[in-house]
Amino acid sequence: MDTGEYREKACGPLISVIVPVYNIMDYLPRCVQSLKRQSYENLEILLVDDGSTDGTGRLCDELAAGDGRIRALHKENGGTSSARNLGIEEARGEFLGFADSDDYIEPDMYARLCEAIRGKEDWLVQVGRDEVDEQGGQLPGICEIPEEEQSFAAVDFLRELLLHRGDCSFCTKLVPRRLLGEDRFPEEELNEDFHLMIRLLQRTRGVVSLPVCGYHVFYRLGSNTRRKQENDFSRVFADNVNNADMVLGLVEKRYPELRPVAVRFGLYQRLDYLLHIPVGQMRRDHGQYRAIVGFLRRHVRDTVRSPYLTARNKLYLLALTATPKTVRRLHRFLKKLRS
Repeated sequence: MDTGEYREKACGPLISVIVPVYNIMDYLPRCVQSLKRQSYENLEILLVDDGSTDGTGRLCDELAAGDGRIRALHKENGGTSSARNLGIEEARGEFLGFADSDDYIEPDMYARLCEAIRGKEDWLVQVGRDEVDEQGGQLPGICEIPEEEQSFAAVDFLRELLLHRGDCSFCTKLVPRRLLGEDRFPEEELNEDFHLMIRLLQRTRGVVSLPVCGYHVFYRLGSNTRRKQENDFSRVFADNVNNADMVLGLVEKRYPELRPVAVRFGLYQRLDYLLHIPVGQMRRDHGQYRAIVGFLRRHVRDTVRSPYLTARNKLYLLALTATPKTVRRLHRFLKKLRS
């Protein structure tokens, strides 16, 4: 079905698209323009200014004045999750969508999502996404886009997430508002999508994945998850380890059949942590670093026996278990050599 056919089906339930905004004047107009160009017209666009200091708040008001579908909300700075949560409270739509203020979407994204969710209001529906750099170049895919529509039961989608094959981003999804209940994005977390998705999967039937790339992530140095300097160490790596512990506890309680996959997830997140932490921070008085190495040493058998880790993963994990600083220095050297 082409975009023209989707446009004929524009009338339908109201979708509230929530965009947290902070000091993003250069890129916000492109994001908003991509939302205004949607062939699905029954949208409201909530620009939640999270205490911007560069004039972005005023830009939000100007964009809202030029289109009746746009509302500008203003709050003190509190982070992405708090901005999204205010948007949820103010949203009028039966369905919720989310976009980051430096990203942009295809004109038929919400039309496709709304078409797919009809009759499946107990499900989440998602499109694929890609990533582009500051020069407009295509970067390696984040998540594999299926060749045809796929439906995952909730426990199967959780399994996909734990195998790093699923997409936990809310920006690619259409969410029936009633499924959220009282749940909101956790504040003070960088991986807020993962936290909320894990909770949401416990009350939804599953996730429908569409065979189309509808969302474009803009890779911008300086955003929360990007490192600008060699010695920078993003909090996201520590949060990822905390996520792994959280989901392992859930799995042991509710989905014991997924325990081997959850253990693999925990090992992989710790591998990612140790391959990014600056050597200068690998100290005995660094509590989380010491705990991560201790975890690896207690799970050597799980590392060796896991059918879900590659041979390369196992080699790195076992080497890091024995001599973490030496392996980290070697990895840093090889990375510089390749670049």
